[in-house]
Amino acid sequence: MKVSVYIATSLDGFIARANGDLDWLPGSDGESAATASGEDYGYHDFMASVDVLVMGRHTFEKVLSFGQWPYGDKRVVVLTNSLSNPGEGLPATVEFASGSPTKIYEELRSAGVEHVYLDGGKTIQAFLDAGLIDELILTRIPVLIGSGIPLFGPLGSDRKLRHIRSEAYANGIVQCHYAVL
Repeated sequence: MKVSVYIATSLDGFIARANGDLDWLPGSDGESAATASGEDYGYHDFMASVDVLVMGRHTFEKVLSFGQWPYGDKRVVVLTNSLSNPGEGLPATVEFASGSPTKIYEELRSAGVEHVYLDGGKTIQAFLDAGLIDELILTRIPVLIGSGIPLFGPLGSDRKLRHIRSEAYANGIVQCHYAVL
């Protein structure tokens, strides 16, 4: 089973402002980033390859604030110890789970999942620290926000990466793809 991270960060490495706001991201003004630049940065192809999206509760709550569920019928597992009901208006493909990254990984692998997409800072940090991430696709947005929620936190040990490719776009966005060794 392959576990991937596909995430945008500011140039100073933050995935959101300290309060969780994403107003610095392209498209945050209501126009989609793809429409604004004519480029989706490989996101649709990536999502088509994913069987399950695993995200933390805070990311789930942020996504709910968008007003429209962006993942269609894609299976979404929300990691939480406090929520147990997806609420009204969400697809039946949304489920809640709790446990260690290793437990979640083993459950998904046992269910035949081939490709997992991780989203959310704490979720990514926990899976990375457990050595369960295979690839990182980091999209750097050309903005410095000064402070916020960092993508990476403390790790129990170094994680070496192998560069696969990078692509620079005319609007200053740079996307780097790494294998986690």
